[in-house]
Order: sequence, then C-alpha cells, then structure tokens
Amino acid sequence: MRIIAGIARGRRIESPAGASTRPTLDRVRESLFNILMPRVGGAAFLDLFAGTGANGLEALSRGAERAVLVDNAAAALTVIRRNITLCGFDDRAQCMHLDLPGGLDKLSGPFDIVFADPPYVFAQAEALLCGLDTRQLVAPGGCIIYESARKTPPPDILCRWTLFRRAEYGDTALSFYS
Repeated sequence: MRIIAGIARGRRIESPAGASTRPTLDRVRESLFNILMPRVGGAAFLDLFAGTGANGLEALSRGAERAVLVDNAAAALTVIRRNITLCGFDDRAQCMHLDLPGGLDKLSGPFDIVFADPPYVFAQAEALLCGLDTRQLVAPGGCIIYESARKTPPPDILCRWTLFRRAEYGDTALSFYS
C-alpha cells in the first residue's frame, strides 16, 4: 500500500497483520481523491475507522491542513502512528482511540471532509451520521463519504444528510453526503 499523490507520493505505508483491517484499495482511494480534489486543499479531514490511516494520510499529502485518524483496534492505532511518522505528518495528524459512534463526543470539529470506512457488517450507519450532525462535526458546506459493501449501501437520506453521489468499484461503494 502506498500514498498515491502529493508531497508523500509513492511512500509505502504499513498495514496491520491479519484480516481485521480492510484497507481501502489504492484504485478506490485514487478515485475518491479525484472526486474530492477541489475540496482537499486546506481542509480539515476526519478519517473514521482509519485502519492504516491511508485516507487521512492521502488527504494530508494532497494539501489538507490537518487530519484526525480514529480507530478502536490497538494494532491499527500502532500502525497508524507509524504511518503518520513515515509520511512526515506528525505536526498535522492526530491519532485517536475511540469506539464509534459513541466516541464522536470526544472529537473537536468542525471537519470539511469526513470519511467513514466501518466494517461492512457495521449496523450503526444512521447513529454515526446523525451523531456527526448532532455534535456539529461537519463544517458548513462539508461532506461525508461512507464506504460500504456495494450490495448494502447506506440509505440515500440519513438525518439531515442527503446522498449526492454514489460510486461503485467492484464490491465497494462510496456514498457521498452533504
């Protein structure tokens, strides 16, 4: 796995051992950031269920001002911290150990872009997206991207969030909300 573009382009990053982490594939991440490119420069980026931290690190590499990377697995958090250092983003990235959606109240926003990549069996999409709204974690004009299995995407409307785009890549779907 590597950073695709920006100042850390080509930098290899680590992934936790085992099957408990499902990193976003490079081709999906590349498509995601091609879609997000006009929004990334200077943005505050929140990476929920960060796994390797690849999405938050990609955002920083492409010009995001800061990124908060959240996971609840000890192995993932260890790898995320190493990857932050490998990419040279210690000054702009923060790694947090939180269970979601309950841990949202420990975050300080707002964020311009929120990326959520929960396990495909995660049954709390509504609680997560509504929690982002309730805690005012998304900046005005900001967006949320929710990665899911293509066959089980989240609903088109959740709380005040409305789907404005869905992109599918093999078994993966990215749902964009504003």
